Amino acid sequence: MVAVADEALELDAAYASCARAARAHYENFPVASFLVPARIRRDIAAVYAFARTADDFADEGDLTVDVRHRLLDGWLERLRLAVIFNEPGPPARPGEPADTAAIFLALGDSVKRHALPVDLFEQLISAFRQDVTTAAYETWDELFDYCRRSANPVGRLVLRIAGHRNPEFDAWSDSFCTALQLTNFWQDLAIDKQRGRRYLPGEERRAHVSEREAIAAAVTRTRALFKAGRPLCDAVGGRLRYELRATWLGGSRILSRIERSGFDVEHQRPVLGAADLPWILARLAVWRML
Repeated sequence: MVAVADEALELDAAYASCARAARAHYENFPVASFLVPARIRRDIAAVYAFARTADDFADEGDLTVDVRHRLLDGWLERLRLAVIFNEPGPPARPGEPADTAAIFLALGDSVKRHALPVDLFEQLISAFRQDVTTAAYETWDELFDYCRRSANPVGRLVLRIAGHRNPEFDAWSDSFCTALQLTNFWQDLAIDKQRGRRYLPGEERRAHVSEREAIAAAVTRTRALFKAGRPLCDAVGGRLRYELRATWLGGSRILSRIERSGFDVEHQRPVLGAADLPWILARLAVWRML
């Protein structure tokens, strides 16, 4: 009985560590916020901690390509150990965060309780591996394929954690998550350019006289994806509905800021802050009239 209680305490501490990781990173859009039902909040935090750390392996710090790939492969190996053998794996290896064991203790528990498909995590790792070696995209198809593996799996994981396994929901979620990913790209165009990355497809840039015109076309395409994903915000129930609506509104507001700047993201990066909360809350109140 004491051993069971100790295991429960250890698991609670592991989830708490994941929640701290979610709060520690700046995000435009809410991650496991108070709007998310409490019963699934810590599971979402565990998924986030896994994905956020893997993303950092791909593009943070001064690491070689081989080291980045080794860290990502080790991250996937740990996931399989956690799911198949119920083991968080060995102590943190060089380059891994100190709370690695906690992340996989929590994630392994979430994967098993919610029967989360491991292939969705594998898709995330494949996208992060691509980040290591791919600095630019030539076509929209290439960029959408990247989003299919880097953003869309997260939405599908959240849906499954919330108990939704519906192909129509998945399709709406994919549009929504791709729109969020693209919005982040357009928001960070200047930052990514400094890092040698170009997410605005080459075919779009060549189709316009100026980069601002190309960004305007990309924003129009992104708004269409938000529109295609909006039904998900009404299809789910409970507090998750309001989390998704707030996220949808936040993404749309970033696009509006890009438009108001004359699509000049080179000199002014559009962000959300505390001052945007009243705007979002007001529109949540009249959501169906928007």
